[in-house]
Amino acid sequence: MKRRQFFQNSALVTSGALVGCATPGIASNAPKTPFAVPATYIPIVGTDEMFPVRRIYCIGRNYAAHAREMGSDPTREPPFFFQKPTDAIQYVPAGTVANHPYPSLTKNYHYEAELVAVLGKGGRNIPVDKALDLVYGYTLGLDMTRRDLQRGMGDQKKPWEIGKSFDQSAPIGAVHKVTQTGHFSKGDIWLKVNGQVKQKADLNQMIWSVAEQINKLSEAFELFPGDIIYAGTPENVGPVVRGDVIEMHIDGLPNLSVKIV
Repeated sequence: MKRRQFFQNSALVTSGALVGCATPGIASNAPKTPFAVPATYIPIVGTDEMFPVRRIYCIGRNYAAHAREMGSDPTREPPFFFQKPTDAIQYVPAGTVANHPYPSLTKNYHYEAELVAVLGKGGRNIPVDKALDLVYGYTLGLDMTRRDLQRGMGDQKKPWEIGKSFDQSAPIGAVHKVTQTGHFSKGDIWLKVNGQVKQKADLNQMIWSVAEQINKLSEAFELFPGDIIYAGTPENVGPVVRGDVIEMHIDGLPNLSVKIV
């Protein structure tokens, strides 16, 4: 089976499983396997359908003030991306405060509030003026980071997946279709810890827009339905400890809240 056809067929499997469940719907032409591997789905608001997550892309240092606080000069840096595994997703229903486990190995655990774009179409070398046609919807998410591990690996010139790509490192809300919300080019984004504002910016302060991110990603990878993009975090990232409650907000979307346990 061709790779594109496989992912197109996979994107049609949307029933029977939430994040972490091991009994997703099975395509009629699915191969026989020795054991089941859970698929990752996110609910789609206003429907009984689930959004199947294929790949998670994250852009680094996409707000100038955050780039500076991380020691970079945003006027000289082209966009760069990293990935998280799909099982990093922790779905958080609106109106709830989900328990989020403090991970192992770290003593400096950071929050990063981000707009998330989810793709319903794919392709290569997508021009900027066509890029938003790929967007199926939006949500909001946290890029949780073991900052001490990320910095330690960076200092050693080694990959820093251990700081970014661990279990449940991507809390996320339900998907809102772009037909319901429109595209997000401006609006408040903020994050509070225990009711105190820590991050606050406007989406129009992103260095690279969602369309530009899709354009750049599609030059490096073939994008597919089910890909999601964490679109960058504002300045004032910082640590949390057990017992802290994080609340994040983007204008036009329900807030997302987790408690560190």
